Amino acid sequence: MNIKELIGETNVYDKKQALEERRPKSWCKSVSAFANGNGSKLIFGVADDDTITGLGDVRHDSEVISEQIKSRIDPIPKFDLVIQTVDNKEIIILEISRGLETPYYYVSEGTRTAYQRVGNESIPVDARGLKELILRGIDSTYDSSISRYEFENYSFTKLKAAYKQRTGENFDEDDFISFGIVSEDGKLTNAGALLADESPIRHSRLFCTRWNGVDKAAGTMDALDDKEFTGSLVVLLENGLDFVRTNSKVKWKKTGEERIELPDYPRRSVLEGLVNALIHRQYLDLGSEVHIDIFDDRLEIYSPGGMCDGSFIQERDINKIPSKRRNPVIADIFNRLKYMERRGSGFKKIQSVYQSQYLYTDRLSPQFYSDKENFILTLKNLNYEGAEKGAEKGAEKGAEKMKIQKMEERKEKILSLIKANPSITQGEIMEKLNLSRKQVQSLMKLLNNQGQIRRIGSNRNGYWEVS
Repeated sequence: MNIKELIGETNVYDKKQALEERRPKSWCKSVSAFANGNGSKLIFGVADDDTITGLGDVRHDSEVISEQIKSRIDPIPKFDLVIQTVDNKEIIILEISRGLETPYYYVSEGTRTAYQRVGNESIPVDARGLKELILRGIDSTYDSSISRYEFENYSFTKLKAAYKQRTGENFDEDDFISFGIVSEDGKLTNAGALLADESPIRHSRLFCTRWNGVDKAAGTMDALDDKEFTGSLVVLLENGLDFVRTNSKVKWKKTGEERIELPDYPRRSVLEGLVNALIHRQYLDLGSEVHIDIFDDRLEIYSPGGMCDGSFIQERDINKIPSKRRNPVIADIFNRLKYMERRGSGFKKIQSVYQSQYLYTDRLSPQFYSDKENFILTLKNLNYEGAEKGAEKGAEKGAEKMKIQKMEERKEKILSLIKANPSITQGEIMEKLNLSRKQVQSLMKLLNNQGQIRRIGSNRNGYWEVS
């Protein structure tokens, strides 16, 4: 039987060839991650290559699984254990439901660690992610949380003007409360603070650059145009669209009686991409902003924060991604302003608009990339000769840059651990950083070759010294 028949439609799952009773963390962290995410399934008795190997004593293993979850996961998530026989071999399918009381911690020896799913790994939640889980656990979100800012000190002329222009209706005073912009006691929500004319949330900014060439270091004049925008999200959206319009061209072609417009970038695709970046960005990330980077061959829109469910969009089918709203209040307001269509249609709209263009080929298809902390949309210049090659090169450079950045971060963490405990073992580093032995060995070898650390004494009784 194909493993997909066992797990259904989900792309997010985990599997273990055997139940490791003495190493409950090896699978309990997946339980924590699934409960903190959208729920999923963990299958025991399946090898890494999806071969059904079966378990020796499924009744005993079922009891151990149930007991370990109840004693090591706090709070206890809703779960279901099913024993199945496949090809005369017995396996266990552990289904974890999406938790309502996040965060769900793995508890061991006095420590509590919450895990999240990123790609096909279960990794510890960082401080920012923990805040997001805590908000979800109290049925709240960043944008619906009450800020410290008083409503009476801020104006909303841009929001009111956009609402009137796009809906034909007036924005009434009662709408501030019903739309989730102001609390009953006169405080702005974070959504309200983001939509105020002079937004007090400083990291809500938009950086726009028109680069000279196909990368960020093309020649003597690196940037041909450079703007930084602040203020209401409505202003950021309008200014971003204006910047793209100013720094791109619309050619045309006459065919018989018809004149066909040939834009560098279809406006609707740019609109959907920028709306997605402003609405769904991670506002708990205080050190980053939304960026629009225009090159000769492509346009890139960057926003902080990966996919809400921790998956990587480049591994997903764009047409089958369900709507997940990190900031539902802002999303609802932008929907009322008619900047976006029905929920969950943004990615498909970006792609379908491109496909409808006169010059479109499959090689010019929009590219979507995400990891744990970043989301990048790449729109290719439909009028650029060889655009697909330049965009692919740019995407490869971006992915490689993120890979190097992640490696440097891990090296710094290892150095910090060694400084705190020179006798630390590779196993302890693996445990603290949630890395494999191969990853730790590779990083420490690199640090040693670079002269940043050296081993003093034997492997068993020696210690590490930071140069």
